[in-house]
Amino acid sequence: MSFYFISQFAIYDIMHYNKIMRSPNGIKPQDILVLLELAAHPRKKWRLVDLGGLLGLSQSEVSMALLRAAHSGLLDAKRAVLRSALAEFLIHGLRYVFPARPGPLARGVPTAHSAPPLSADIRAAAHDHYVWPDASGALRGQTIAPLYPSAPAAAQKDPILHQWLSLVDALRVGRARDKALAERHIRRRLGV
Repeated sequence: MSFYFISQFAIYDIMHYNKIMRSPNGIKPQDILVLLELAAHPRKKWRLVDLGGLLGLSQSEVSMALLRAAHSGLLDAKRAVLRSALAEFLIHGLRYVFPARPGPLARGVPTAHSAPPLSADIRAAAHDHYVWPDASGALRGQTIAPLYPSAPAAAQKDPILHQWLSLVDALRVGRARDKALAERHIRRRLGV
């Protein structure tokens, strides 16, 4: 008889676990990538297939990213970015959820203070650049793991997205000066 009760609880736990795993709770790095692309082009009407193609995501990944972003209060019902909520999350929470640490020197695509818009404000020494690793990159610097593996390729297709990702990387890995400048740029771009 006790085996029956244990089985019933085990079945309930498995069903409950599966329900939780299917729910849109929590933010993933690809969700931020999607939100940044939407923020970069606020007036553009996106189809899931086009957004996925640009970002290197499948349609289902884009759909789930939009669902999680809406569930987290970063996107409204019309798929418009909630600008003040996104600014608050990027500035105050992103570095704790998706931290980055500088890695070894390598050739790559500039990011953080080594890429626009911060590169216009911050002059870095030759040994003090940050890059996403890429053998065809134009700059040598300390490597930073991109927010999502397809982010560097997407950034090379869309210069505005590249700027957004660089600002986000400055928040994830930068020094106080870099973070303060990135915060100002993000607030200005989001109008908050």
